[in-house]
This record gives sequence, structure tokens and C-alpha cells, in this order.
Amino acid sequence: MASLFPGDRICAVIAAATASEAKRLYQLALSPRYQARTIEFRLDYLRTAGERSALLRWLSRRRRQPNLIATCRTRRGGGQFRGSQNAELEILGQAVRAGCTWCDVEIETAERLEPGALRRALAPARLLISAHDFRGLPPGLPGLLQRLKRHGASAVKVAGTCGTLRDVRRLLALAHGRRDLVAIPMGDTGDAARILALREGSALAYATTARAIAPGQLSLDTMHQVYRLNRRFGPSAGGPTRSTRVYGVIGDPIGHSLSPLMHNAAFAARGLDALYLPFRVRDLRDFIEAVRAFGLSGFSVTLPHKQRILEYLDGCDSLAGEIGAVNTVLVRGGNRLYGYNTDYAGVLRAIEHRVPLAASRVLLVGAGGSARAVAFALAKAGARVVIWARRPAQARGLAWAVGGEAIARAALRRENFDAIVNCTPVGMYPGGGSPLDAAELNARVVMDLIYRPRKTELLKHAERRGIAVISGVEMFLAQGAAQWEIWTGRRAPQGVMRRAVLAALAAEERAFARR
Repeated sequence: MASLFPGDRICAVIAAATASEAKRLYQLALSPRYQARTIEFRLDYLRTAGERSALLRWLSRRRRQPNLIATCRTRRGGGQFRGSQNAELEILGQAVRAGCTWCDVEIETAERLEPGALRRALAPARLLISAHDFRGLPPGLPGLLQRLKRHGASAVKVAGTCGTLRDVRRLLALAHGRRDLVAIPMGDTGDAARILALREGSALAYATTARAIAPGQLSLDTMHQVYRLNRRFGPSAGGPTRSTRVYGVIGDPIGHSLSPLMHNAAFAARGLDALYLPFRVRDLRDFIEAVRAFGLSGFSVTLPHKQRILEYLDGCDSLAGEIGAVNTVLVRGGNRLYGYNTDYAGVLRAIEHRVPLAASRVLLVGAGGSARAVAFALAKAGARVVIWARRPAQARGLAWAVGGEAIARAALRRENFDAIVNCTPVGMYPGGGSPLDAAELNARVVMDLIYRPRKTELLKHAERRGIAVISGVEMFLAQGAAQWEIWTGRRAPQGVMRRAVLAALAAEERAFARR
């Protein structure tokens, strides 16, 4: 089926207060970096009529334009325009004369006009009639579609705020078997929902050239640099489809994760039709239902779900069962969920070349899912494991499971260890902080499982005391490569994965230093 919007189905959104800024963002969207083929001008964001006129005059002089969508959304439709309905239609008409081939008109405006009036007013542009609900999922979705189509629309758009993945599934079900529907899941379901909309058949996904103007909206940088949609799903491919394998990572929070960058770089390097997406998950049951509905092929598990996920699995390997925590799930035939733990291998690869583990004494900070994998790995390698955690009962339980000992925090200043490993999220970007004070770091080596930032406050404390440090990047890369190989049955491109992660961390550190 031919696309209504020829190109890669990513629409670059330009929302600027001035004509000069809108021009700059337009040129950026067309640059070799992004090569946008569909661009939306949010004319309601221009602060004066003079700025709108200046932009449209400039636009009318340009040749060989991409697909241009003009939008002048009123405040009742979630936009910035405060003028009358007649003024809105006049602005859109000017945009059509300047070369815009589409006009996005909200249903609130369309339903105030007599049938056919909108088409006559904006001819020869095609109409995209849209409905937005910023409070929740629009009620009566099938009926809403019929209302949208009554006004001569070539395509329709439904944007709803999705509080759960069940809401996302209901919204995206509208896109099945259609080519004239734009489905936009808004809200903190985030990147995964918007990209899944493309996979389910949405005619467009929106990405901003600057700041996000709708809840959960992605940037062009994220679309291209993290998900590589322009590289693997370009104009000839038409974007991800239902045959595209989808993997993901679940956690809460999840916005800090570099797993999508790492795994998508690996998929692109091996030429696989696959995507890896982040899912912010508060309700595990909601996600498990989505696994089958969206046909996910596997997923990573991070805080706080590494132990509770076991309740939803059909089976797991013996090591993960012994540890009592899973960080990797493979979806087998019949939608059976099978769990693994690659944190185990990751920590050994990261630490064993720095600390002779046999007969060493290692302090673990924390007793959650990550700590369980580390404790079992170190104990099996011959280390004596000591555990401190904010919940003493949890620390004692893990210590008993690995033949180790629990310790009170008050004793840390008097104790010496061969290594200390932080297994808590304390210190994670952007929160910062350190789980231990500098005076409590009495060890030859300190390792932090946190990889973002690469050098946490804990590691800085250790370095100031002359203690060797190990960044969580090493474990993150090792466990990620093992996950990738479980899912694909292929050898992971570890060099590609390492370069992608280190480049992102270095760029983040440079940006932080400039603040």
C-alpha cells in the first residue's frame, strides 16, 4: 500500500516563536544529519502575525520542498492560537498558498463548519483531521474515527494520553490494516509506545527538532541516533513493520538506560530487522499482557523487577533460579517466557582481572536483584561475601543464601575488604549521591554497578583515597553482550556496543562540564 506521506514516516515538528528560528530548524531538519521528508510547521507557536507572514513568504520562495504539514492549533485543541476560527482558516490558507500540501485541523474546528466547507477553504491541500485528549484515552474510539472522517479527511489522527500499556494497545489497535491513520500515544509510556505505533501501522510518528511540545514526544536525535530509524528503516523500507522483532528493557525509572542505544547499535551492525525499546513499568502484569499483544521477542529486566519477574515466567535456567533474580527474558514458541541472569557473568568479567577472588573478602552494598547475582557469582568464585543493606533482614537472607555474613553499617569504618561493590541505585544519574562515606571505603578496589555517570560520587570518593576503581560500564557491557547472544543466537558485536556506550557517556560528560 502506498504511503500518504512518502518517506520514512517520521515527521519533524517545527515549533518556534520567530520566523528566523523556524527557518533554522527547517534547515536542520533537511540537513544530511536528519534528511526529513515530512515536516510540520506549528504556526500557532509563532508569537505574532508578522512572524507567521515572514515565515510563509520565505517558504513560498523555496523549491523542491518535502511534504509540508501546516498546523495552527487553537487552545481548545491543545495548541497556542488564540484567534478566531476564521483567522485560523485564513492562516492555514496562506500556508497552502506558500506550498504546504497538508493541513492538520482539529476536530473542534472541523465540526463547527458545514460539510465540505473545510475542503473548499483549504484546497488543494489534503486534510489531516485530528483529535487530542491530554487527560486520557479518548472514549468511544471507533465512533471518534467516524466523526473524524466525515469532513473530507485524507487522513485522521488520534492522540491520547495513555497511562498504561493496555491503553497503548487499545489506541494502536486502530491502526491495523489502515494507511490513513496517525496514532499518537502520549504520556509517560514514552519512547516505546510512539515507536510501536509506527510498527503497528501508524502513518506518521512525530519528532521534535527542539523542545518537546507534547507529552512523551521524541526528538529527531533520539529517533536517529538511538533507534536508527533512518538507517535501517529508510524510504525504501517504509519503516518498522509487524515483522520487525521487538526487544526491550523494563524498569522504573528507565529514562537513564543506555541499553536501547547499545542493543540497537548491535542490531544495526548485524543488519537485523529488530528494535530495542525502553518500557517504564510500574505494573508487571500490565507489561506481561503487552509482551504477547505486541509480539515481543525478549526483554531485559532492571530495578525494581528482577526478583518479582520470576512470578510471571514459564521457566528459567538453573543459575537464575538459584540466584532468585532474572535480568534477561527470552520469549520462546507459544509465547513462553524463559528467564536468565547475565549479571552473574558480567560482574565476574568486570572484577576478576582486578581482584583474585579466591579467598578474598568482598563487601556488597545492597541486597536486591543485582546484589543477588553479584553475591552468587563472587561466592562461587571463592570469595567471602559480606553484605550491608538498608534492610537488615534482606541482607541477612542473602548472606545466608551464599554462605556469607551480614554487617551493620556502624562496623564499616573498622573493617577492611579486598573489594567493595555498590549494588544499589544510589548515585545514578541524575540523582547523584553516594551509598557510603569516604571513611567507610577501606578496600583495595571499589566497583559501582552504576554506569551513568561513568564516574559516580562513590568512585570519586575512592579515587581521592588512592583506591583503584571499576566503573559499572564494564559489567553493563558484558551482561548486555550476553543478553544479545541469548536473544539472537549470534555473536554480539562487542566493539560496536562498547563504542556506542562510551561515546554517549563522553558526550554527556562534556555537556555536563559546559554547564
